[in-house]
Amino acid sequence: MDRIPSGAGRGVRLSEGVAMVRAADRTKRPPRASVWLDGKAPRGGAGRRSDQPSGLDRERITETAVRLLDAEGLARFSMRRLAAELNVTAMSVYWYVDTKDDLLELALDAAFGELSLPSDGDGGDWRPQLRALATEYRALLVRHPWLSPLAGRFLNIGPRSLELSTAVQRVIRGTGLPPHGQAGAISAVFQFVYGFGTIEGHFIQRCAEAGMTQDEYVHEAMSSIAATPEVAGPMRESADMVAARGAGSVAQLREGDFVFALEVLVAGIEAMVARV
Repeated sequence: MDRIPSGAGRGVRLSEGVAMVRAADRTKRPPRASVWLDGKAPRGGAGRRSDQPSGLDRERITETAVRLLDAEGLARFSMRRLAAELNVTAMSVYWYVDTKDDLLELALDAAFGELSLPSDGDGGDWRPQLRALATEYRALLVRHPWLSPLAGRFLNIGPRSLELSTAVQRVIRGTGLPPHGQAGAISAVFQFVYGFGTIEGHFIQRCAEAGMTQDEYVHEAMSSIAATPEVAGPMRESADMVAARGAGSVAQLREGDFVFALEVLVAGIEAMVARV
């Protein structure tokens, strides 16, 4: 029978022991505000130590985490599940991130990197730029339903998140609003988009889990509501408003609602600028 050389065996046991000690130390550390305030260089990459697992780096781990979050959702995500996807041990992942929260924060920022942002030199009319940013952000929230709870949990100070913040502030400054009103305008537009995209993304996910299209799901829900008097009564109050939206699929009607609501906000900013 082949035997592992004793020196190699001691090395493996020592490496595992050090990893276990570090994992135990992590549980004793006070929670920190953000992985981006760590003050340490990212692990892995060109500076990888010889005793670290080969074939891994933060970028690969983060990309895999994003794919798992998309496929299985935030509730089912775990470091053990991620390690299995990477074909390594969970402890190997901890060479590169200290905690699960750190990895989720990295995944969140990686998702923000998917946004197409106006550059410094774009200039021009702020209106199409604001509409484009709002539309991009909405699509991102729908594409990654796990993003909205994480955006509410973390500080959002990663490099891609800061690029989004910088672009948004630049566009809002271009509206002509006074400085004291710019933060409020950002809140009005992007908290609206955050709420709209979150609800839309979770609804689409719920339909998929039920094995239905959005139209099938709504039809079944409305049929159930019509058969329940205590719910059907209040719903009749909004019947005229619903009918006024016209015919179309759920997706088409929702698109119309989003575009109209965004135009209300654009018009509101224009009105506030005119009052200055």
